[in-house]
Amino acid sequence: MTKKVKIFDAFIEGAVEGLHTLYMIIPTITGLVVAVEMLQQSGTIDLICKAVEPLADFFNFPKEIVPMAVLRPISGSGATALLTNIYENYGPDSLVGNIASVLAGSTETTLYAVTMYFGSVGITRTRHTLFVGLFADFTALVLAIVTVKLIM
Repeated sequence: MTKKVKIFDAFIEGAVEGLHTLYMIIPTITGLVVAVEMLQQSGTIDLICKAVEPLADFFNFPKEIVPMAVLRPISGSGATALLTNIYENYGPDSLVGNIASVLAGSTETTLYAVTMYFGSVGITRTRHTLFVGLFADFTALVLAIVTVKLIM
């Protein structure tokens, strides 16, 4: 009121800008959703998990967490569904449940975030960002396992 800003006009201007941003990112989000669904339905995620399981066994890593570790950077809702499944099968206070909880809270849906944020401003070169984001997710995974094993 002191600056004499016309509130309704400012609201309309912000709404138009929001719709423009939505218009810019819809193709990118659609592509990401289709790609995630294709990975899940084709069994590629399961194949990746089966390929990583021997490595998980070698490092004494709970193989029950592998699907969540693989899916978390791609899909938050898919990872949440896996987290719920882990809670139902192993309990939230089990080693697997605790590692899954820490993993869910300390990692990002990297591919979704890069798609949303970069797509909304038109950035197309994401090579280094994607690598660093996935490396941070991997680091969080390793630290989740180490930390929970030290505490339990």
